[in-house]
Amino acid sequence: MKFTQENSEDGVTERFFELTVAGATVYGVIWAPDGARGPRPLLLMGHGGSQHKLFAPFAAYGKRYAKDLQYAVVAIDAPGHGARATPEETAQFTERFRRQMSQGEGLGGETLRMMLQSAAQAASEWRAVLDEVQSLDFVGTDGPVGYTGLSMGAMTGVLLAATEPRIKAAVFGLVGWHEEAPQLAEAATKLTAPVEFLVQWDDELVPRSAAMALFDAIGSAEKTLHANRTPQANSGGHPGGHGVVPLFERSGWIQFFIRHLGKATTPS
Repeated sequence: MKFTQENSEDGVTERFFELTVAGATVYGVIWAPDGARGPRPLLLMGHGGSQHKLFAPFAAYGKRYAKDLQYAVVAIDAPGHGARATPEETAQFTERFRRQMSQGEGLGGETLRMMLQSAAQAASEWRAVLDEVQSLDFVGTDGPVGYTGLSMGAMTGVLLAATEPRIKAAVFGLVGWHEEAPQLAEAATKLTAPVEFLVQWDDELVPRSAAMALFDAIGSAEKTLHANRTPQANSGGHPGGHGVVPLFERSGWIQFFIRHLGKATTPS
């Protein structure tokens, strides 16, 4: 792992890194409390399709976990996203994604295949990143590991957590069973860690029945379903839509991870 840049703001240190995995360069970031030393809980964050590791709302929550819970938090650019894509490729993917949402086409076809391919590769890369991050003195191997991700980030997380025993709790959502993606349902049956699963009631990309089917397939003894059709001011979308996750859900994830991963009591 090669660190390329470091910044500190509002009690959180942000470290950018590069890591070569199977010949590909993975670009990532670690957020941790300033001056952190010793083992602490580690949270892996997987971004959605058309997003990247520094997508503003996504990065804001990463920093919040580091500041409020004293966690170490890691995000990486999935294959074909962020620093791993050209501006033209990003624009094309984003336009296709938005068109499917606006036209209510559902998540299928070429977009689904691209997301699944990216998710599968990212899951493999996450294992290598996890190995490297746990070797850092301010993270360590003694603290529990969690995962959070929506949409494509959830696809990645399901595939990863199904075969990664270090993950002790996970938040997934905005994803469902699809006949073109039987590997997701198969992986879901192998999950054992506690899971909180988010469903948007009128999701334009993931039919309610598909989301419920994937939740039903999850093999974890403890799993909780949260379904929403809640208006949100200045959301830019309709209540219950794919991109309109209520803010109280995101705040609730903090309590979920405190229950299952604990909370580091000091920044050092």
